Amino acid sequence: MGRGGTGTDSGTGTGADTGPYSPVQWHPIALVRDSRPMRDNEPEVDQEPKTGFALIVLNQPLIQHLGVTRRLWNNAFTHIAADGGANCLYEAAGQLGDDSFDNLRVIIGDLDSVTDEARNYFESLPASKTEVIHDPDQYSTDFGKAVYYVRAQQPPPIDIVAIGGLGGRVDQGLSQLHHLYLFQQHPRYDEGRMYLFSGESLTFLLKAGGHQIRVREVGQEDLFAKYVGIVPVKEPSRITTQGLEWDVTDWETEFGGQMSTSNHVLPETQVVEVHTTKDVLFTIALRRP
Repeated sequence: MGRGGTGTDSGTGTGADTGPYSPVQWHPIALVRDSRPMRDNEPEVDQEPKTGFALIVLNQPLIQHLGVTRRLWNNAFTHIAADGGANCLYEAAGQLGDDSFDNLRVIIGDLDSVTDEARNYFESLPASKTEVIHDPDQYSTDFGKAVYYVRAQQPPPIDIVAIGGLGGRVDQGLSQLHHLYLFQQHPRYDEGRMYLFSGESLTFLLKAGGHQIRVREVGQEDLFAKYVGIVPVKEPSRITTQGLEWDVTDWETEFGGQMSTSNHVLPETQVVEVHTTKDVLFTIALRRP
């Protein structure tokens, strides 16, 4: 049990059957590993969309975590700003003469947040292919509009990484977590997987069943810190873990009850194993440079 829990036992059940499916494999290290920049305007033959992901930039400042932002940007095959996310890219680089994010593909939303300066910058670049899409629908968020755009442009499954989703206002942060559930309904992620980077941590949804999450590569510098949380946001669950300092077996977890937060990945652990009876959020801290 993580130190954030309220119970004292470590689980006494015998564990749950993993069911008819093999464990879902997760390789989050690949998202933030250093690689060459991949530009939106490269010839299609040079792009490998089936091995990359779409990056959505939300309206949260990027200055404090430019390193991980650049790595994500370079690893993504396309880049979308959700309305005011364009401001964040402009303020972090464009207005400083840094062209790192100039190959922005789309700005999409109701456009009530993007500034004239940011919009003009991306639209006026000599080789710019930035498209600005005004979607006035008040029953969907700018994040949701960006997700719908990505999925309309690419055949499933397509993985999506959103950066800037868990900082700022509490209601906006909860909205981003809501989107992890909303856009991953299928038990085997048939439409693709979604990840949220806050700059300090990575968060993604573990559907009911078994999961193996690679958190460390032998002979490579660690990209993740030791802190892990497994959070049953939607409904209570029973979880079994392996590879954590406070492993549990068939352990009941829910809001207002026991919860495994501030757990630790063991120094020798390469793969964290989690089995859950219901959907839960898995969050792991990024290692500070």
